[in-house]
Amino acid sequence: MSSTNRTVVVTGIGATTPLGGDSASTWEGLLAGRSGAAPLEDERFADLSVRIAARVAVDPLEVLPRPLARKLDRSAQFAVIAAREAWADAGFSGPAGEDAQVTPERLGSVIASGIGGVTTLLDQYDVLKEKGARRVSPHTVPMLMPNSPSANVGLEVNAQAGVHTPVSACASGAEAIGYAIEMIRTGRADVVVAGGTEAAIHPLPVAAFANMMAMSKNNDEPEKASRPYDKARDGFVLGEGAGVVVLESAEHAAARGARVYCEALGQGLSADSHHIAQPEPTGRGIAAALQNLLDSTDLKPSEVVHLNAHATSTPQGDVAEVKALRKVLGDDLDHVAVSATKSMTGHLLGGAGGIETVATVLALYHRTAPPTINVDELDEEVDADIVRDEPRPLPEGTIAAINNSFGFGGHNVVLAFRTV
Repeated sequence: MSSTNRTVVVTGIGATTPLGGDSASTWEGLLAGRSGAAPLEDERFADLSVRIAARVAVDPLEVLPRPLARKLDRSAQFAVIAAREAWADAGFSGPAGEDAQVTPERLGSVIASGIGGVTTLLDQYDVLKEKGARRVSPHTVPMLMPNSPSANVGLEVNAQAGVHTPVSACASGAEAIGYAIEMIRTGRADVVVAGGTEAAIHPLPVAAFANMMAMSKNNDEPEKASRPYDKARDGFVLGEGAGVVVLESAEHAAARGARVYCEALGQGLSADSHHIAQPEPTGRGIAAALQNLLDSTDLKPSEVVHLNAHATSTPQGDVAEVKALRKVLGDDLDHVAVSATKSMTGHLLGGAGGIETVATVLALYHRTAPPTINVDELDEEVDADIVRDEPRPLPEGTIAAINNSFGFGGHNVVLAFRTV
């Protein structure tokens, strides 16, 4: 098919997160301002400086058949669960081809992970050391591959237009959704299952992040540890889970009578080229990504009424993001209700852009911005309207929302959505 510039819409959502085993319970948890963080009881974490995390509310082994689950890394388990929900939510009853609403050659899968099957890699290395080479699982390689979640989702739905895995640290999930939008816009696919997943709650990643001084050490009050924009913030809380959306060309969705949540306007991209782990302090790269979004879409700053911020709860990152927003949006930032949902879910790394896209889509659909919790004393450098403690209604009429995701290496991805 020749290159086109087709309108893209969201027709399905799915999630499994520290707040709930599906998108509905996750949304309910966000609106309630509930934290998913809790102590890590496993003795392997006992001697670490960080002993808290936000595990998924529903273990995947309670959902997936055991023969399937044992062949999937935890990150792929999350992705399959979220994708199944999103696929059914979009109105599909079976894989492409079996469900005649979409043909396999016109269906894609783009599921990202920032780290991939790290728990499989580390656990199987322990097996090798303790039990010998013959006991290493023959499924190890396809389980630890970073593309395993996307490949397994592609197998689930019979996607043949392309199966892709962007890897850009904590921006991975958002970049996957942006890539999927472009697949549809340019005519390569009619439908794409897209999102992000992560499962890295293991002593080694936790110890490594802790030694970087990136994580909160508030072990006594885990539910209060993630506190974006608060003066006392001291780092993020590691989360796990997946968020997935079904994206579709507007024509294809209309032809089959699909329910549409909102329009997916597009993405803005940039790179800081500043430091492998530290954010550029003035927000220069973030501002460039946001400007790229505005230049490449018909989005007007006056339309933007909600933003799901990256806001990990790190001292430097939270302020740099707000500086960038003010630089590009100017006075229009004053009418943007800013939510930082990591205060409740923790930081899902490569899965963050996926679950936060789900939250952004639902915020537009229900015209409600979820709260940011644990902001007891707002940092005076945060020059933005933060939604604190209680959900906030969003205006009537045509409105738009932005979802920000940034990652180690200086990756910046900004996604935009608009009501239909």
